[in-house]
Amino acid sequence: MFASVRSATLLGVRGSRVDVEVHAGIGLPGFTVVGQPDEVCRESRDRVRAALLSSGLSWPTRRITVNLAPTGDRKSGACLDLAIAIGLLAAQDLVPVDLLSQYAFIAELGLDGSLRGVRGATPLVLAVNDRQTIVAPENLAEASAASTAYVFSARTLFDVVECLAGRASWQTAIQFNHETQESNQTSHLLRDLADVQGQPVARQALEIAATGAHHLLLVGPPGAGKTMLAERLVGLLPPLNDDEAISATMVHSSVQLESPNSGLIRTAPYRAPHHSSSMVAMVGGGTALMRPGEISLANHGVLFLDELGEFAPSVLDALRQPLEQGIVRLARARSSVVMPARFLLVAATNPCPCGEGTPGACTCDDVARARYLRRFSGPLLDRFDLRVAVSRPNTNELMSPTRGEPTSVVAKRVEVARSLAIARFGCTNSALSRVQLDIAAPLSKKAEQLLRNALEHGRLTGRGYHRVRRVARTVADLDGAPEIVDDAHLNLALML
Repeated sequence: MFASVRSATLLGVRGSRVDVEVHAGIGLPGFTVVGQPDEVCRESRDRVRAALLSSGLSWPTRRITVNLAPTGDRKSGACLDLAIAIGLLAAQDLVPVDLLSQYAFIAELGLDGSLRGVRGATPLVLAVNDRQTIVAPENLAEASAASTAYVFSARTLFDVVECLAGRASWQTAIQFNHETQESNQTSHLLRDLADVQGQPVARQALEIAATGAHHLLLVGPPGAGKTMLAERLVGLLPPLNDDEAISATMVHSSVQLESPNSGLIRTAPYRAPHHSSSMVAMVGGGTALMRPGEISLANHGVLFLDELGEFAPSVLDALRQPLEQGIVRLARARSSVVMPARFLLVAATNPCPCGEGTPGACTCDDVARARYLRRFSGPLLDRFDLRVAVSRPNTNELMSPTRGEPTSVVAKRVEVARSLAIARFGCTNSALSRVQLDIAAPLSKKAEQLLRNALEHGRLTGRGYHRVRRVARTVADLDGAPEIVDDAHLNLALML
C-alpha cells in the first residue's frame, strides 16, 4: 500500500516543495521517517499516531516507511504532520487517493487531532501554489492573501477527512472589512513628525532619505533628538506594493511574527536591534535552522541602529555587502540560502565617547576619540548617502507652541517625488545604475564643475561621486525639477 502527498518545508525564508511518500507493507510493525528529517520532524510519528486514534481513525499495524522527497534537502519543523497523516489514511484506502493530486497539506497536528498553525505559512503555501492547499485556521488569512490558488482550512484531522470524502465543506478565509485594514496600515503613524521641535536640516534629510531610499547617519550629542527623528522616518514611507508586501510577509512569517488581519504586511517594517546583537542575530543564519536576521526582517522597511559606536565592528562590516546587493547569502555545511535584505539603514551615534563633541564641553582626549572613531570603517561610512550633524535645539525651539509639519503632509510630498523616480526606471533613486543615472540626472554646467572640484580635492570617493548625484536627483524630484539637476540641488546634496 502506497500513497504520495504534496507538502512543503522551510529553507531560510523560502518554501521547498516536499513529496511525502508513505508505504505500509508487510513486516514487524514500525514507523520510520527517511529523507533528512530533523528531530521535530522525526517526532511526527508520535503526534500523527495520537491524532489518528483521537479522531477515531485507524493506525495500520504494518511496517510503515515515510520518505520525504527530495532527500537532498533537510526537512525541519512539524509542518509535514498533516501530510503524513493523510498519506497513512490514503495507504489504507480511507481517503480517496485520486483526489490527493489536487491538494497540498501544511499543518501541525495536536494529539487531539486538531490542526495547528506553523511557522512560515506564506512561503510554504507559495511553494505549492499549483495546488489547493489545506492549512490550519490560524494560517488561513495569511496563506490566502499570499497564494493565487485556493486555500482552505479545517479545525481537525477528522474534518479534513470528511471534506475530502465530500461529506463536509472546507472553511475559507475570513473577509475583513475596510476599516480594520486601514487601522492596521496607519498604526505606525502615531509617532508624528510634528512632535519634533526645530531640527530643520535633519527633518529635510529625513524627507530626502524616505524619497530616494538613501541611507542616513545622524551624529550628535545625547538628547538632540536623533532617536526621535529616526523613529518617525518609517511613517514617511509609502505603503508596500504587492510584490514588496509578499516579500516582507514571507520573512516575518518564517519567524512566526504576528501578521496583520489582512494577511499581508502593507506598511514598511521597522526594526531597531540592541547594540549587543550578535552577527547571527543581525545577518541571520544558525546551525539547524537558517533563520533570517534583523536586516531581512527590515526588508522593504527601516533598520535603525541606535548607538552605532557600541555595535561590534565585525557586525557593522557585515552590513556592507547586503547594503549594496539587497540580499544576504548564507552558506553552511549542510545548506545555503539567499535571504532578502533591501532595507533603508538609519543610524545614530555620538561624536565621541562622552557624547558632547564640541570644544569646551567634550572631556575626551585624542586617544579616546581616535579609538572611538576606529569602530566605524571607512567603507561602511561611505555607504551612507546622508551624514547629518544634529545639535540640541535651543530654548526657543523647545518651548515654542508652533509645531512643525505633520507626517501626513510630508508623506504626501514623498509619495509624489517617489512616483516620479519610479516612473523613470521602476526603482528609487538610490538603486539607479550608472547608465540610468546619466539619463535620469544630467548635470548643469555649474553642477558639473562643483562635482569636479569635490573630486579633485578628495572630498568624494568614486562611490561617493555616484551617491551624491543620486541624492541630488532626489532633491530635484522634491523640488519638482524632472529633467536637469542644477547647482542648488547638488550643493544641498554635498552639504548633507
